[in-house]
Amino acid sequence: MVINCLTTFPEFVGSIREYSMVRRAYEKNLVDIRTYDLRDYSLDPNRRTDDYPYGGGQGMLMTCQPIVDALQDVKEKGKVIYLSPHGQTLNQEKLKSLATLSEITILCGHYEGVDQRVIDHYVDEEISVGDYVLTGGEIPAMLLIDGIVRLLPGLLRTETSYEEESFYHGLLEHSQYTRPYNFRGLKVPDILLSGHHEKVKEFNLDNAIIQTLKRRPDLIDKILNDVLTDETIKERIQKLRKEDPNESY
Repeated sequence: MVINCLTTFPEFVGSIREYSMVRRAYEKNLVDIRTYDLRDYSLDPNRRTDDYPYGGGQGMLMTCQPIVDALQDVKEKGKVIYLSPHGQTLNQEKLKSLATLSEITILCGHYEGVDQRVIDHYVDEEISVGDYVLTGGEIPAMLLIDGIVRLLPGLLRTETSYEEESFYHGLLEHSQYTRPYNFRGLKVPDILLSGHHEKVKEFNLDNAIIQTLKRRPDLIDKILNDVLTDETIKERIQKLRKEDPNESY
């Protein structure tokens, strides 16, 4: 997969190649992360990529020319994504969809954003990483890259590794424990040491449901209304709700 990133901070975004899962994917040639410095495409003598917005207002706006010229220089562009609060909020389903593509190009905004003409005529999709304000699009771009790359076939040892993670079935991930068994009187649930794989699987599913009911109840209705959700999960949700009617969920 080719991931292009247009940014005024290419070294910052490019550093993601050096760490963790992304480094492993990069070394296995599963992903090629290419950064383009928007300043290199600016025709301004001082390599500026921003200017004051028409109509007034606070801050500076990224101009069309460097962005459009950079996009024209990208050979394997694929879908062009602009990271923006106006876009659909990023979720696991979107990451799975993007991970099936052979190329994408990410545009990192900065200052007050980019000229609307870029968005209207050169961007295929806007994506938001949440309802909060950041200085620029570089950290969201790295978040997007990490989320996509770890889903690429051949990176994780087994498909189960990511199928069991948070949000893969719409549920939060179940609680996890490691050694020692007894830490200052706090013990690991005995069922996890039983060696009974089916019972452990059932325990983990129930725990994931309880975690979701308590922490993200907004996800439960989506799960119950999704025709693709495994019926076993739906049945366990209903059963756990009935068993503890005093809980707020």
